[in-house]
Amino acid sequence: MLEKTTRINYLFDFYQSLLTPKQRNYMELYYLEDYSLGEISETFDVSRQAVYDNIRRTEAMLEEYENKLSLYGKFQKRQQVMKEMEAEVAKRKLGQPFDDWLNQLQELE
Repeated sequence: MLEKTTRINYLFDFYQSLLTPKQRNYMELYYLEDYSLGEISETFDVSRQAVYDNIRRTEAMLEEYENKLSLYGKFQKRQQVMKEMEAEVAKRKLGQPFDDWLNQLQELE
């Protein structure tokens, strides 16, 4: 469950601007603020089932966006490459320019 939550949080970070305000609100409350379905339904005066359906549809949309755009997958790959580069720079003691370039790349993320 934690793995799914982490993945959805990352997908939400990457694709939230593609969601409607209502979808964003439900996802923020459910995944980021840890509200229950009942608490969200009370906040928006809708049924618990409506909240559940909206969140599940939004999760499916986020997965579909990722399937088409791969922003999260590319992010993960960049993170892995950065770790490998950092290890190699440290191992070879390549010096300041390489450290500066790695720091610049990290800041872009």
